Amino acid sequence: MSYAPNLGPINDSALYKHLILFAIATLRKIRPFEGSVLMLTDRICVKYGKLVDLTEAVTMLFISQNTSIPVPKVLCAFIHQRCTYIVMERIKGNYIGTGWVYRSEESKAKLLTQLKSIVEEMRKLPPPAGMGVGSVVDGSLYDCRVPGTSLRFGPFPSVQEFHRHLRGGMDLDSRLDPEVQELIRQHDRSFPIAFTHGDLSSLNILAREDTIVGIVDWETAGWYPSYWEYTTACQVNPQNSFWINEIDKFIAPMPDELAMERTRQKYFGDY
Repeated sequence: MSYAPNLGPINDSALYKHLILFAIATLRKIRPFEGSVLMLTDRICVKYGKLVDLTEAVTMLFISQNTSIPVPKVLCAFIHQRCTYIVMERIKGNYIGTGWVYRSEESKAKLLTQLKSIVEEMRKLPPPAGMGVGSVVDGSLYDCRVPGTSLRFGPFPSVQEFHRHLRGGMDLDSRLDPEVQELIRQHDRSFPIAFTHGDLSSLNILAREDTIVGIVDWETAGWYPSYWEYTTACQVNPQNSFWINEIDKFIAPMPDELAMERTRQKYFGDY
């Protein structure tokens, strides 16, 4: 397995870049657009914008090369005039939450069992020697839910430094609220590192019938403390509140870490 991917353009020939930019200019007013993703054809889409980063493309390549997890195939990725473009094959499937309440319990169980295997496979990826908290290329991370002055943050040499960032650099002080003091003590515990998607919501999992066919939106992925997959998954979109009842069925519950993270959010916020 390769654990030292490089950050950089992918298949960025001048002709391909020209064709992609021309296609976007021609089609963006008439083709479906979901968030930052434009559907170029029935088989190809492009994610682009100034907040998009090449790290996401490299992450998908890393996952496709080192696991059996279904991810979009990256065809091309490049930066043009400070805007990043990631061209991918479209995965034909529906959001797993679509019609969830109408699925049989057997159908739900099949999908959740597959999700559990996907999470377990990700967590088995061994981090590079000396890895702290960072992206797949040991670079900065992205998550709009993490407080700070920038949407990108890190990398951090240790979990403890990451935790210190989450609480705005605050250190233990007897004058602090007892709950904050306890949070800092918990933050200073030893946590293993695990590769993490970071946003396993029902909107980032694609299924066809009873089969998981795609895990998408890897912009928040990276090497994080082992609880991060669980606690971020528990921050469900209000429009998909049903999903909170399913998370414990595919990610091992971590109630103590979830309580710790909720204390952190209470005092230091999500945004």
